[in-house]
Amino acid sequence: MPFLSVTTVFAALFLLALVCLSVPVSVRRARIGVLVGEGDDVLLRRLIRAHGNFVEYAPLGLIGLGLVEAAAAPLWLVISIGSALLVGRIAHAIGMWRDTAELRGIGIALTHLSVLVLAGTLIAKIVSG
Repeated sequence: MPFLSVTTVFAALFLLALVCLSVPVSVRRARIGVLVGEGDDVLLRRLIRAHGNFVEYAPLGLIGLGLVEAAAAPLWLVISIGSALLVGRIAHAIGMWRDTAELRGIGIALTHLSVLVLAGTLIAKIVSG
């Protein structure tokens, strides 16, 4: 199996982003004394959803990125998709934290675009043999 150097770099960046999204949840929980659920705290709810939404999209995006890289897609394509996915996830998370619809919209648009390009690239690879 080839070493997926581009996907590995993005995986490291996504792992760092995950920690950056997890720590504020833990800090907020400790600060307000809500260890399970979200209570009535609007900020905690936004932090939890920013983290949760990241976890819902990032893993499968990284798997797709690794498969595209392993399928010998052009390096520029792998880097472009990975970058769009990372920027999209970060923009969406910041938009969730700050309750900014524009950033959330940009984030989800970049995420959906990335996932669709990943799927299309993988399907094209399968069809072309």
